[in-house]
Amino acid sequence: MARPPPSPRPPSGVGVAGAGSVPPFSRYLLLLLRGRAVAPGGRPPPVSAHAPLRPGRGFSGGDGGRRGDRGRLFVGGGGGSLRGPAAAADRTVGRRPRCGAGGRRGAVLGAASRDGGRASAALAKERLLEAKAAGPRLCVDLGMADCMTRKETSRLASQIRRLYGANRRAEKPFWLCLTEFVVGSLIYEECFRMNDGFSNYLMDTTEESYLDLFPLDAIVYLTPDSENVLEDIDPNKVYVLGGLVDESIHKKLTLQRAREQSLQTARLPIREYMVKTVNTKNYHSETLAINQVFDVLSTYYETRSWPAALKAGVSSGKGYALPDAVK
Repeated sequence: MARPPPSPRPPSGVGVAGAGSVPPFSRYLLLLLRGRAVAPGGRPPPVSAHAPLRPGRGFSGGDGGRRGDRGRLFVGGGGGSLRGPAAAADRTVGRRPRCGAGGRRGAVLGAASRDGGRASAALAKERLLEAKAAGPRLCVDLGMADCMTRKETSRLASQIRRLYGANRRAEKPFWLCLTEFVVGSLIYEECFRMNDGFSNYLMDTTEESYLDLFPLDAIVYLTPDSENVLEDIDPNKVYVLGGLVDESIHKKLTLQRAREQSLQTARLPIREYMVKTVNTKNYHSETLAINQVFDVLSTYYETRSWPAALKAGVSSGKGYALPDAVK
């Protein structure tokens, strides 16, 4: 019995159309949209065809394509507004890889910058922990926070941020401590509101007073109204700054507080190393913000030079300058 002639084979990559089947070209287009078709010549489809298309501007519904003004359907990366990994992959198709000295130099500099940043942060942390173990201590007394307005409290929170930043950059930092830092108080809320990453600051914060933390004979309260001049920085001492921004200038408030607590007091040697300058308002003040006082202390601790330290912390607006600057 003679065999029936074999059926003709369909073209490669295209399905057979029969009753209820998808026409060959439509099936190929459908496979292409799903990322499963092989383009003519054996080449794989574009990279963007492997990722699901996302409707974006100009896309009609979720059909995976975009219809232009003339009703044509654009597939893959042919003008659609792809986003995310698919878009990034699509943008790299056909692009020359970066090469040459410029590309390599940029990559090396970028890696060095990242490594340098991590090394700098690690070094700063190491120095701060060394200061905690053996360095001088600096406390900011927040026990007078109730005397300030909200505006003054916000300014103090900003000064604390600047003080901490300067200490973190210092080659010989102090170990910082905020005392009477009461949870829920206005200064507490402002420090967290205004200072990003405040909870990660490498310093001590406590609701206790410095009187309960350190021996009285180790505490030196720094106040501009003191009769005693600070001559040197002793690593065994605890230096206290009054956490106070007083726009109404209540004079001798910190001095009075220190005397009531029977503490040693000292002032910066501004009068001893600087001279008054002539200004239109005849204004001269030795009252500095806590971050400015710290700039003086930190510079002196590193250089052992009061002129250099005072130059770093006392601005010209205070009405004082070094004698050489006046000449």
